[in-house]
Amino acid sequence: MDNSTVSSILSMDSDSFERLSAYVTREYGIKLPESKKSMLESRLNKKVKTLGLSSYKEFLDFIFSEEGKKEELFHVVDLITTNKTDFFREAAHFQYLSREFLPAYKNEFGRNNLKIWSAGCSSGEEPYTIIMAMEEYKKKYPDTTYSILASDVSIRVIQTAHQAVYEIEKIDPVPVELKRNYFLRSKTNPKLVRVKPQFRNKLQFKRINFMDSNYGLMKSDYDVIFCRNVLIYFNKLTQERVIEKFCSHLKPGGLLFLGHSESTSGHIKGRVSTRPAAQPRDTN
Repeated sequence: MDNSTVSSILSMDSDSFERLSAYVTREYGIKLPESKKSMLESRLNKKVKTLGLSSYKEFLDFIFSEEGKKEELFHVVDLITTNKTDFFREAAHFQYLSREFLPAYKNEFGRNNLKIWSAGCSSGEEPYTIIMAMEEYKKKYPDTTYSILASDVSIRVIQTAHQAVYEIEKIDPVPVELKRNYFLRSKTNPKLVRVKPQFRNKLQFKRINFMDSNYGLMKSDYDVIFCRNVLIYFNKLTQERVIEKFCSHLKPGGLLFLGHSESTSGHIKGRVSTRPAAQPRDTN
């Protein structure tokens, strides 16, 4: 194959875009309108060239082949999925959790052993922020224990979350005292920090695709579920189905956090009511 052809900028033809878009929507629920074509090209060009292919048609033929499904398809999905996240993103949620919801939840249900699910955990900033909120909550309620499941569809970001190594600028939103309590500065690279091991060990990781019919989790088993800024990538029907699944995994009185731009309105009337910064499951 001519290397000059491989090294040139590849353009995705319409048929290839429609084929890839249909697959991603069908298998992962993510909408990919025509406006996303240039984004896909920028994310996938390097992968196409690395495989030594000269067109997106060849690329899709390969990744959808038996060999490609085993070796490359997951990596391609990793490149396509968006994983924007930050420590203390939408900070009001964590304040609401520790200052309002959990004390009232403890008083009403007497639950001290809490199970929390960070669904769509991306590179780990959200579940580690939950840990910080829970550890600070425990200072007031020391009889509390908790476990956190962190899941994502992307194996790549789960691996990053498991390592818990971040550029120091990433922890700018973290209050100074919490930085001291929960992070260690790298001894070999002053621009990197890592979550302390006693807190890294509190997370369990699992790859979960929200389009799967069964998440492999116990029903009515979680006190709190975070799934923020994920539903915006789904169509309305998929949003409804995913929210229904989340509710089936919540204990009575449990809480579902969505992003500020997301809503349960029109999806599960009578089962979820709306409060500031969160959507709790109806306990009736």
